[in-house]
Amino acid sequence: MHKFLAAFLALFLLLAVGLAKDPPQVTDDTISDAVRVRLAGDQLVGVLPLQVTVKQGVVTLAGLVEQKSLKTRAENVTKKVKGVKQVVNNIEIKTRTSGK
Repeated sequence: MHKFLAAFLALFLLLAVGLAKDPPQVTDDTISDAVRVRLAGDQLVGVLPLQVTVKQGVVTLAGLVEQKSLKTRAENVTKKVKGVKQVVNNIEIKTRTSGK
């Protein structure tokens, strides 16, 4: 019985020490890189020339797209990146002008 209790206590201490370690810090640079990779890998917005800036976990998107759905898609893809606290979507939608 004492062996079981000692083993349980040792396991508990190992888990406590493992959980007490600080997780890797998510910086603005790592968030920026992750957002760019995630956007580039998306089938719909991956080819768009979007600008990404990050300050204290707040990601600002800028650029020009042809459809509102692409603007929304870029924002949704960005929100899924670890460390993103908020997305400011400054992407503009191209207005179509007639040739007349």
